[in-house]
Amino acid sequence: MFIIVAISVILFSIGNEKINESLTGGLFWVVIFFTAMSGLSRAFVSEEERGTTLTLQLIASPTVVFTGKLLFNLILVFCMNTVIALLYSAMFESFVLKNFGLFLATFILGNIGLAVASTIIAAIISKAGAKGTLYPVLSFPILLPLILTSVQLTLFAFDGTSFETAKFELAIVVGYDVIITTASYMLFDFIWKD
Repeated sequence: MFIIVAISVILFSIGNEKINESLTGGLFWVVIFFTAMSGLSRAFVSEEERGTTLTLQLIASPTVVFTGKLLFNLILVFCMNTVIALLYSAMFESFVLKNFGLFLATFILGNIGLAVASTIIAAIISKAGAKGTLYPVLSFPILLPLILTSVQLTLFAFDGTSFETAKFELAIVVGYDVIITTASYMLFDFIWKD
């Protein structure tokens, strides 16, 4: 529902004006970011609210718990963002991909980074008192490099830029994914048992 409302608000605010590709690419990732903020923040909150955290700690290792939550968030992120991409391609004339392979690589790598970062942030804030307001505040600086680079790669896909030209930005997104995944698995043990 959030996806439909967000895209509808963008379409109503634009009206009959023609928007350029850079604005379309930026708005695409803004909708993805805010959809993730509304959908992924409760990954660990339900265990804290129902008091099942201790039971989960007794029957499963932290790695298994994190992997399960991460797989669920990956599926959720890919489903939500595929709907966003389909709606964008149907409703925005300037959402024309000249290099679909680059867009697909950006989409996959960006979603993986978004899911991993959102999962570890959800684990951190599940222990806090102000869960609702803390999640976007903590997520924004962590996800900013990923979102900015993904926007740039999406613009490259609109322009038809080759993989060779975009290899630096692709390396940033791959590096981000590797670093955030490694750090998440290393830190989750301490977060989960604290």
